[in-house]
Amino acid sequence: MRILAPQQAIRLSVAAALGTMAIKVAAWGLTGSVGFLSDAMESSVNLAGALFALWMLRWAHEPADEEHPFGHGKAEYFSAVFEAGLISLAALAIIGAAGERLLDPRPIERLGLGTLFAIVASVLNLVVARILMASGRAHRSVALVADARHLMTDVWTTAGIIVGVGLAWASGWHWLDPVVAIAVALNILREGWRLMRGSIDGLMDRALEDHEIARIEAVLASYEARGIRFDNLRTRQAGAQRFANVDLRVPGDWTVTRAHDAADEIERAVGLAVAGVLLETHVEPREHPGDGPTGPSREQRA
Repeated sequence: MRILAPQQAIRLSVAAALGTMAIKVAAWGLTGSVGFLSDAMESSVNLAGALFALWMLRWAHEPADEEHPFGHGKAEYFSAVFEAGLISLAALAIIGAAGERLLDPRPIERLGLGTLFAIVASVLNLVVARILMASGRAHRSVALVADARHLMTDVWTTAGIIVGVGLAWASGWHWLDPVVAIAVALNILREGWRLMRGSIDGLMDRALEDHEIARIEAVLASYEARGIRFDNLRTRQAGAQRFANVDLRVPGDWTVTRAHDAADEIERAVGLAVAGVLLETHVEPREHPGDGPTGPSREQRA
């Protein structure tokens, strides 16, 4: 799957949202199905979310400044929160429209052409979602991954609507159309909650994945033969940016220059072992009460 730069990927999402929204509005206009209307409304949410994500991605990649010395990486989480809010509003609007249609069922017209339009829009969303997911994982972009998951939900939503509308048309039970729309809205609400929860979790400075922490520890442990020990390893994520802090304990007879050079070397080694991680070290003398002749044991470090 092709990997795009974050802003290229989100521009593709904006274009796809415009295209799918137009196609789904046409499907609704042809059939009069409230199910297809709900699908079109969700595509309008995709468009708003993609536009906001584009703004947040630009902000997230702004360089660090005096007020934000660690950069603006967490701006991506605001994109996911905003999209979750829009999803929830769209779901409530769909439930309102479907409830009205449930009280006044209407026959579905020109189902074949409307369904064809919906399938075309769904295939477009599927292709764009896969590109966004691959690019988001490659660049560790929270905004891209959230947008990709939303588009995949849209794909499954469209599939469910096509089945529901088809059943309503074939059986003559026109009430099935709004019932399917309500079911779709509830699924959209569930996806909005998942996005909201994930974004809040990210804003709370979540640690790196276990396998990444293990690789950092392996790099640090490789320096033990040179008399260096480590304590208090801590990690956190801020959007695409990842940070780690550790105390380096070096022999007490080392010069400041030697200790500084070792710290620089270790920081570079960690950055190469775990791409994108910025390691900050704090150097302390190894010999102090409780350390013993070879520094603290693993049990003491834990």
